[in-house]
Amino acid sequence: MKKQLGLYIVILVFIPLLLSAYTGEIVKSFNTPAFHATGITFDGMHIWVADRKTDLIYCVDTATGKTIRSISTPAYWSTGIAWDGEYLWNADVRGGVPMYENFIGKIYKIDSKNGNILKTIQAPSNSPIGLAWDGKYLWCADPVSDEIIQFSADDGTTIRTLKSPASDPNGIAFDGIYLWITDRNKNEIYMMDPENGCVIIIAEAPGPYTNSLCYDGKHLWASDYQNDKLYQLKIHDAALYKISNEKKSKVTYTYTINNFGPGNVNSIDVHFAIPANRANQIINGPITYSPNYTDIVTDQWGQKTTRFHFEKMKSGESKEIQMVSNITTYDVRYFIYPNKVGALSTIPDSIKNLFLANNEKYQYDDTIITNALKKAIGTEKNPYWIARNIYNYIHKHMYYEMVGGWNTAPTVLSRGNGSCSEYSFLYISMCRAAGIPARYVGAVVERGEEASMDNVFHRWVEVYLPGYGWIPVDPSGGDKTLPRDQADCFGALSNRFYITTQSGGGSETLGWSYNSYEFWSTDPHTFMVYENFADWEPIK
Repeated sequence: MKKQLGLYIVILVFIPLLLSAYTGEIVKSFNTPAFHATGITFDGMHIWVADRKTDLIYCVDTATGKTIRSISTPAYWSTGIAWDGEYLWNADVRGGVPMYENFIGKIYKIDSKNGNILKTIQAPSNSPIGLAWDGKYLWCADPVSDEIIQFSADDGTTIRTLKSPASDPNGIAFDGIYLWITDRNKNEIYMMDPENGCVIIIAEAPGPYTNSLCYDGKHLWASDYQNDKLYQLKIHDAALYKISNEKKSKVTYTYTINNFGPGNVNSIDVHFAIPANRANQIINGPITYSPNYTDIVTDQWGQKTTRFHFEKMKSGESKEIQMVSNITTYDVRYFIYPNKVGALSTIPDSIKNLFLANNEKYQYDDTIITNALKKAIGTEKNPYWIARNIYNYIHKHMYYEMVGGWNTAPTVLSRGNGSCSEYSFLYISMCRAAGIPARYVGAVVERGEEASMDNVFHRWVEVYLPGYGWIPVDPSGGDKTLPRDQADCFGALSNRFYITTQSGGGSETLGWSYNSYEFWSTDPHTFMVYENFADWEPIK
């Protein structure tokens, strides 16, 4: 006999977020003036579009998309353009030299009234593609060296060099605080901190070959080389996150207990974490259980579990419990602007009291943790950068390896390696020590595109950022080389995850585990084995 647990959490709670404007959403679009647009900029009133085929720079009306006038480009292969408040700057990837082996990047200062060249400097790289002005210096993107370069407009001297977010940077823009960079291979747009090179936001590019960006004071503009379009895009808007890539699945979570004797099991309690609707998942209809659960229990973290109680399991006897869910999962990506994150003092006491507590697993008063925290965050006060700097610190000092056990945070950091759980314990420890509320979530994972089985599972962290709420952070998953891939594990989740557990750790029903846990008493010399796994089936 199966028992159904009604989990009809109102789905409407997610609708306002889905309807809100999100970063990268298209406001409007126009055809480009010609068919080989390679650079755009905004002069305070109009969009200027550089075209490498016609060797012209077009002035375009932002309301209608109509060309007002044009000037000749000095570049042999015109790429990026920028506006410094008075003049245009145009990057030339070939430097006026037609032979590939002689390419030398050039940057031209141009009078927009007549197209006259006012100045020529050597570019800081041979392949300057995008171009942007930050109020003092120029920036260019170089897809050959995979670098983002800030340089002097006086003589081309390099001021700083940042690693490109991904592998093929093209367009670049500056919005007064952050850099925005588009990548051809990923078809994405990245918001990057110009001081440290961290990618903060990942947004979808509007077209298949978005190669240029500029900022008009409120929106981004992008040009696409393949479909010959100019797009106006929303940024700094209301949506906290965006969901995409809907996937419907049937998930069967199975738990087996085997008593190999020779004694008896006097009693056993098995707890299943009850999944709930979240930003990345919707539970369709009731969850079914077989056999009937005994009752529902809520732990100190608010996590509900179904409890299954058994008496007198004899030697050779086994039990099986199943939880079956029909779910819809999504990719979810949060849009976090560090300058809009509130102060630590604004975090509600109810959250602080629960999720800043210390315990035997975190031990955040240990000198190993306190010393590491000083190195990681210094004097930083912004909650986003505190959490992000801790995240970056752990990447530099840890590598992923399952070596057995779920050790304490100081032990894990001293050892320098750990599992996803140990990464999570360490990250929670350091965040809580810094005043950032943190907790972990546990999930089963779809490890294939079609039907699959998971008996490894996964755990990561959620941090509370004032003004944004609980944000997913996977400290082990973000152990990558590219800034884009590192950012993909700070504020984003895949539709492969079915989250079951939300906890601060040390639960009276789940212990330090997740998904499920068991408590038993046995006769002496009784050997018990339990297994748990999840089966995924696609629902077409």
